[in-house]
Amino acid sequence: MIAIYPGSFDPITLGHLDIIQRGSRLFDEVIVAVLRNPNKIPLFPVQQRLEQIRLATKHLPNVEIDSFDGLTVNYAQMRQAQVLLRGLRAVSDFEIELQMAHTNKTLSTQMETVFLATSNEYSFLSSSVVKEIAKFGGSVDHLVPPHIALDIYQCYNQNSPNLNPTTTEKMSHLKKTPLDKEV
Repeated sequence: MIAIYPGSFDPITLGHLDIIQRGSRLFDEVIVAVLRNPNKIPLFPVQQRLEQIRLATKHLPNVEIDSFDGLTVNYAQMRQAQVLLRGLRAVSDFEIELQMAHTNKTLSTQMETVFLATSNEYSFLSSSVVKEIAKFGGSVDHLVPPHIALDIYQCYNQNSPNLNPTTTEKMSHLKKTPLDKEV
C-alpha cells in the first residue's frame, strides 16, 4: 500500500516528520510529495526542500521524496498510490481537510484519505509559525531539524538565537563614557 503525503513543506517541521515517521509504520511506502505551488513565494526553492526532507528522513527506508505540480489526485494515480496521508492539528484543520478529502473523492473514487492526529507536542506547529518566529529573531531549533534551522537562519541572515550574544552584551558598546578607551 502506497501513501502520498503532499504539502509545501516550506520548511518541513518536526510535526511533519512525526506524521511521516508514523505513516511509514502504517504503509509499505510513503511518498513525501512537495507541491510546486506557483501562487506562493516560498522561503526555500523546491530542490532545497527536497534535499532538506531527504536528509531528515534518511533513516526511514520506505520513505521517498518527490515533487509535483497540478492536482494531488493525478500525481497519486501516476504513482499508483491508494492513500493520501494528512495530519490534523485542530478542529479547524479537520474542516479544511475533510472538504479536501471529499473533493479528491469526486476526482478519484479509488483514492482514500487517511488522517493522523498530530502528536500533542506538535499541535500548534506549522511552517508559517516557524517562519514568523525566525523572521523576528526567535529560535526555531526546537521546531525543525538542526540542518533546517541553520538554513532558516541563513535565509533571514541570522545566527541561531541560541548562539547570539545576549542583548545586554550587544548593547554594552552604547554605554561607553568618554573615559572608556577602545582597545
